[in-house]
This record gives sequence, C-alpha cells and structure tokens, in this order.
Amino acid sequence: MGFVSAIVLGFVFGIGLIVGFARCQRVRAKRRSELAEGVAAFARTTVQDTKKILIDGEYPSWVVFSKWQKLSWLNQQLEKLWPCIDEAASELIRSTVEPIIEQYRPPILASIEFSKLTLGTVAPQFTGICMVDSEPGEIIIEVEIQWDGDPNIVLEIKPLVGVALPIQVKNTGFTGIFRLIFKPLVDEFPCFGAIAYSLRKKKQLDFTLKVIGGEISSIPELSDAIDETIRAAIEDSITWPVRKIVAILPGDYSDLELKPAGMLRVKLVLAQDLVNKDLIGKSDPFALLYVRPLRSRTKRSKTINNQLNPVWNENFEFVVEDQSTQCLTIKIFDDEGLQPSELIGSAQVELKDLEPGQVKLVWLKLIKDLEVQRDTKYRGQVHVELLYCQFGTGSQFAKPYDPDLSLTSLERVMKYEADDSGAVEIEKKNEQMRREVILRGVLSVTVVSAEGLPALDFLGKSDPYVVIMMKKSGAKVKTRVLNDTLNPVWNQTFDFVVEDALHELLILEVYDHDTIGKNYIGQCIMTLTRLLVEGEFYDDFPLAGTKSGKISLHLKWAVQPIIRGS
Repeated sequence: MGFVSAIVLGFVFGIGLIVGFARCQRVRAKRRSELAEGVAAFARTTVQDTKKILIDGEYPSWVVFSKWQKLSWLNQQLEKLWPCIDEAASELIRSTVEPIIEQYRPPILASIEFSKLTLGTVAPQFTGICMVDSEPGEIIIEVEIQWDGDPNIVLEIKPLVGVALPIQVKNTGFTGIFRLIFKPLVDEFPCFGAIAYSLRKKKQLDFTLKVIGGEISSIPELSDAIDETIRAAIEDSITWPVRKIVAILPGDYSDLELKPAGMLRVKLVLAQDLVNKDLIGKSDPFALLYVRPLRSRTKRSKTINNQLNPVWNENFEFVVEDQSTQCLTIKIFDDEGLQPSELIGSAQVELKDLEPGQVKLVWLKLIKDLEVQRDTKYRGQVHVELLYCQFGTGSQFAKPYDPDLSLTSLERVMKYEADDSGAVEIEKKNEQMRREVILRGVLSVTVVSAEGLPALDFLGKSDPYVVIMMKKSGAKVKTRVLNDTLNPVWNQTFDFVVEDALHELLILEVYDHDTIGKNYIGQCIMTLTRLLVEGEFYDDFPLAGTKSGKISLHLKWAVQPIIRGS
C-alpha cells in the first residue's frame, strides 16, 4: 500500500512540475512580448516626443538631445573619392591660400611659397550634421569634420638674408564645423542659386614645422612667425564670417558676400585682483582685444606698470560682420619687456547678448583657457563697457524720458558710417572722427544713499561719507559724514563741468570717518557713456573692494558737443 501511494504521489508531483513549468514559460513569453512592444514603441519616438515625456529636471544631466546626426555612409563614399579630391583640391588650395599667406608674411621673410602640396591618403571623417534655423528663402547646414591626415606640405621660405629653407608641415590635426548656405531657393533645378561655405568654428588646429634636413628651433623666432602666418591665413580666408561663394545658377549673389553689419564700441575700464606673475614687484598688465583674431584687427591697450588693479579707461572700436555668432575676446597679459608676455587670463562676450544702441556694463571673470574651461583658479576680473550700433538703421539713441526726442547732438558724435572700404579702414575713420570730437557739458551727481556697508567701528557701526572725483579733470568733492549707520541716506547733489565726457571717469570712494584718520570701505568707478546715451538715470552700483555694500546714484547730463579747433 505504501509503495502504491508513493507512485501516485510521485506521478502527481511530476504532473504539477510540468504544469508549473509550462505556466512559467507562458508568463515569461508574455512579459517578453510586452517588453518588445515597449522597446519598439520607444524606438519610434522622436526627440520631440521624448522631450514631452521627460520634462526639464526629470532626466539626468548627462542626457543630451543632440541635433547632430551620424554620417557613416558618407565617410565610406568619401574614402573612395579622396584620391580624386586630393588632386583637384591641392591646386585650388595652392592658388587660393598663397596670396593670403603673402599678405600676412612676416617682415623677416622675403617670400613664402608652396613647393609641394598634397592632402595625403587619409580622408577626413564627417562626425556629424545638423540643420540650422534660417530665414525663408535659404537652407543652412552645418557639418562637423575631423581630420588626422598625412598631407605632404612643404613651404619654401626665403629670408631677407641667406638661402631658402624647405619647411615641412607635419602631424596635422584638425577638427571644425563647416557651415553651408544654400541661397536663394528658386524654382529651377537644383532649386538653389548658389552655395556659400565657411569654417564656422575651429575646434582644433594642430601642426608641427620641421626644416628638411635640420631643426627649426635652431632658427630664433622663425617657427612662431610661420605658425602665426599660417593661422592668420586660415582665419582670413575661410573662417566665419568670411565665406566662399560658388554660383550654381547665373545671378547676382552679392548679398551672400561678407559685409560690415555694425560697429562695436568697447571701453576698457579697469581690472581687479589680477594674478601676480612677477617674482619681484607686481605685474605690468596690458590687454589685447579682438572680434576677429587678425593682426590688423587686434587692439592693444597701454601697459600699466606694477599694478594688479589697473585702470585703463581706453576706447576701442571693432567692425562686426555677424552679431549672432561673433564674440569679443579680451586677453590680459603681463608685459615682460624683451621677453614674451605672459598670459594672466582671458574673457569673452557673445555679441548676440547686446541690444543695438544700448550701453551694457559687464564684469568678466578671467579664465586660463577659453576652449577648455577646467581651470577654477581665480585670476581676477575685467570691467568693460559695450555699445553696439548697426549700420544703416537710422537713429538708435533716444532719451528714455522723451522717446520722441532723438539725441541728435550725441548721434553726431556716436554715429557710425559704413562704406565700401574694408573693415580696418572703417575702424580707422571712426576712431579718427572720435578723436576730433569733444563732448563738453555739466554732470549732475546726486549721491542718494548706500546699503549694507561693512561695520568698521568698534561698536559695530560706521560713520560713512563719499568722496566724488573726476579722474581726468581732478575735480573732487565729498558728502557730509553720517554717524553710526550702515545704511546712510545723503541725498546730496554735486555739479561738475566736464570738458571731455567720452574719456572721463567718475570715481566714488566710500570711507568710514574716524577721529584720527579714515578707513577705506570701497569704491565705484564708471564711465559716462550710458549717461550720454540716456541723458538721465537712477541706479544702484555695487562697491568694489568690499564684501558687501552698494551705492544709489541719480545722474543727469547736459551735453554740448564741439569740434576740436572750432
């Protein structure tokens, strides 16, 4: 009986295992089917669908919705075409680049020519493509290209004295984004009239120079001069906003050509807390400013010796070709005399953030490298004043308290004109006009109040007063002393006769009055450009040199422009 029971029990248990296994398989198959349907549905979703599902803040920071698409198929075809492209493009590059290299040839050389030029056997790789939002009637595409090539480029360098030197360009590496503009769109095949192409962004450009049969480092300054010449030629020949135009259909495509769009007026006011690069004494800072990094378009400030808080108060002007993509770059150096200058820090401002006709005051934090911003060391900051004016837009300056009344006298001083001459000539003409004009008038300064001043007295308060100075004229006045307060209210007005407002600085210094002597609290330095444009304004200004505190001012201006010699 026990034996029969064991057989029956084993049979039932086996049947149960089989039924359970079959059921598990069905459940597992159902789950796989549901998961496959979910994956398939997710694969069909677009970027817009994903953005709707995952709103901002609900996905990790490493999730990026890129506009760029892969071009593996094009890279395969390019490898097949590359031998033909090499032969055709080499001669085109030679004829196009040689005149530009000659234009930027350093004075120590008699000539620079290509003796050999082939692009090698390694084709560049298209690493991405994207569509750019554009105006009706045009299509804009950007393509990212990476090239670690093996070109055979030999330059024949002829110095002013001595024999010619064959210099080979080796170890070439390039990564950049090219912009293609198809414009205008027409109803005739291929449906666009011309193609304009340009190097919109140069991410990386590396190469080394080697004298064939020698070492270029043995020739002082020659390597740096040739390196600068090559980079300047690339910048001036194909780098955005410069563009090359290829006509596909007959027509006038002058609107695609590079043209000045406006003028950027930069007042380099001062810098604060610069890093000291000298072992003995302090740095001797100067600034280089440019919109396009060309030798002829780069401006240099004067050198302020032995100073980590220099005040320059200098004006510079730059022609702008494309406000939407161009930037103002500022680099602060320590002047080392006969030795190469040492970089203190760099800063950059995107011009698209500027409103035409409006003065913008900015403090820019200096960093070591504009491309790789990994250095967190504090290197100081620079204070600039920016005013962008578009060409051909008429009146851009108006009094805010009377919008219908244009500042015609100010416009005669600040007016920018564009003509058919080059950007360098336009900048020189406008700078000469600015030197010939003096803005004379009366500046009314009302020191209203201050807030959040630091406590410098023993009992936890201060006795603040303000010294108001005009840097160029030397005029100086001061407010009354207000005792035991960190939020003083003065409401005192002072008038200054200003002889040259375009180059004048208003300086306000706040002190704590003591029975014996005084304690410095902070200062505020400003130009008069905003006041010249607006006529009158009230604003709060932070105090430099202190951890807290701001000062409230009401400024008015009555202008009387005159011409030098009149």
